[in-house]
Amino acid sequence: MAKGYVANRERLEEIAGFGKGIGKRAGFACEWCGGKDDLRVWDQRPDLPPGMETLALLCLRCRGWADGRQVEPRELRAIRDALWSDVPAVAEGAARVLSRCREPWVREAIEESFIDETVKTELLK
Repeated sequence: MAKGYVANRERLEEIAGFGKGIGKRAGFACEWCGGKDDLRVWDQRPDLPPGMETLALLCLRCRGWADGRQVEPRELRAIRDALWSDVPAVAEGAARVLSRCREPWVREAIEESFIDETVKTELLK
């Protein structure tokens, strides 16, 4: 088997080990929009070892946004409250999706959020 395949499989198994804890933390609802359909753990920082701070429980719609699916600005209001989460994967992940929208309310919401100042600066350039 190829090294990449094995490494990916091992990472997925490691992430799966956090599933129950993340589900409890999230109240078994999407940590961005509160939805309850097709929930899965999303890896916000695949460049880092997985942990409770780098993983979020997201529904199918929000995972699509996180993976780059285009979003209508009015749809994004559903994830605005996620900016105030104390979990970096939740707040910063939502901020990254929101930052693709150039609506004035988005910039204001990101500026007011509690996400890391370095991330804010990067997103609001």
